[in-house]
Amino acid sequence: MRTALSSRFLIGALALAAFSAGCSREGTSGQPTGPSTTSPAAAPEASDPSSQPSATAAPNASTTASAAAAAAPATSPGGAPGKLNVLLISIDSMRADMPWAGYPRDIAPNLTRFAKEAVSYSRHYAVSSYTAMSIGGLLAGRYPSELQRSGYFFSAYPDEELFFPEILQKAGVRTMSAQAHFYFNKNKAGFHQGFDIWDITPGISADNTTDRNITSPQHLELAQKHLSDKANTEGTFFAFYHFLDPHDMYMQHEGIESFGKKARDLYDGEMKFTDLHVGKLIDFVRAQEWGKRTAIVITADHGEAFGEHKMYRHGFELWDVLTHVPLLIHAPGITPRRIDTPRSSIDLAPTILELSGTPTDTKFQGQSLVPELYGKEPEARDVILDLPRTSDNDRKRALIHDRYKIIAYGDDDAFAVYDLVDDPGETKDLQRDKDKKDVVEQMKARYKERSTNIIDVCPKMREKLKGRKKSKPC
Repeated sequence: MRTALSSRFLIGALALAAFSAGCSREGTSGQPTGPSTTSPAAAPEASDPSSQPSATAAPNASTTASAAAAAAPATSPGGAPGKLNVLLISIDSMRADMPWAGYPRDIAPNLTRFAKEAVSYSRHYAVSSYTAMSIGGLLAGRYPSELQRSGYFFSAYPDEELFFPEILQKAGVRTMSAQAHFYFNKNKAGFHQGFDIWDITPGISADNTTDRNITSPQHLELAQKHLSDKANTEGTFFAFYHFLDPHDMYMQHEGIESFGKKARDLYDGEMKFTDLHVGKLIDFVRAQEWGKRTAIVITADHGEAFGEHKMYRHGFELWDVLTHVPLLIHAPGITPRRIDTPRSSIDLAPTILELSGTPTDTKFQGQSLVPELYGKEPEARDVILDLPRTSDNDRKRALIHDRYKIIAYGDDDAFAVYDLVDDPGETKDLQRDKDKKDVVEQMKARYKERSTNIIDVCPKMREKLKGRKKSKPC
């Protein structure tokens, strides 16, 4: 949940503005791999370390996973094996350039093993570029611009908004969560809606500009406590744990080797520390009898910048380093493979509902990934990134279509178009290339058509919104 800062925010005025507006710091990094294809889950090539997201498994997980798959009911292509438990693990600030995607440092051995047994998405995107918007969109299955919320950076979502755990709860699915940041308190974000159990790790301090807490050990302990209670696991359940430690401040941990003193070096140590605890949680789940009928979903709310576009941390922008994140899914009966078709965390709400066997007539913006998890060939579709106007940033929205990405600034006042294959760093706006005029116009038309499906909702407390106009105040 720590916010990414561009160089223009590093002036002395930022500290005061960020504090008064409730500013948080976040960021990501990683590049897409190219046109949509589907590949077996072989080890990705190391030549493009930022191109492919993935997840990890715990020690000895391959043997356990194979046994679990063998014990699972047989499935037909495109279909899940009945009602499954679902464990959603999100890791704050986890970049796409992880070891299973070619990053040379061994900073996530457990997740890397898990990736080999999972369906791994190499071009998966968070809904937005910082926690408040990304998690809000994930839980609602809709874009944050469509949701009732406050107009501050740390947005609060009211009870009137429907989050998918509420649908699970009403269907009799047990819902539980433990979180590790003060923003997740019940009186802050509103993310607790629909959860039978909602705990916060004890002893955390509140700082809306960074995160000084070390929480993975306590977070793991709470998760295992939840999952050890038969009252929570005797029926179908959904559990959600968002691990925070890779968020800045980046700290060294006893027992984790030092990779150096630079920000990325310290971040890598934080990732290995978090991976250790996530691996223990995966091992714990797979050791339970109910683990044979449990799907595990691992992703991130955003990435992290380490100087790309003169940015550090996250938020404020929609560059790929901030939005391109891993997605790894393992479930009974799946065949591990890599999917290179662009996908979004907006798809996770309908996916989790279908995995748990929960019907719904709710209109989500995304589509369930279950058919392609169980063998159906992925169909191409566009990805939308949504950064609503808040007290700390003007509105930005982006669309990804195949190899191209268009970013719209403000109320579609200006655009930039990039070729993510030839220019994964997003350094060359195709509007400056006369030979790409047709591509630019097609992307603008596609963006404008797709945007008509997003009905913007004016937030409360909108008098401080950045870039607001008298004619269009939100």
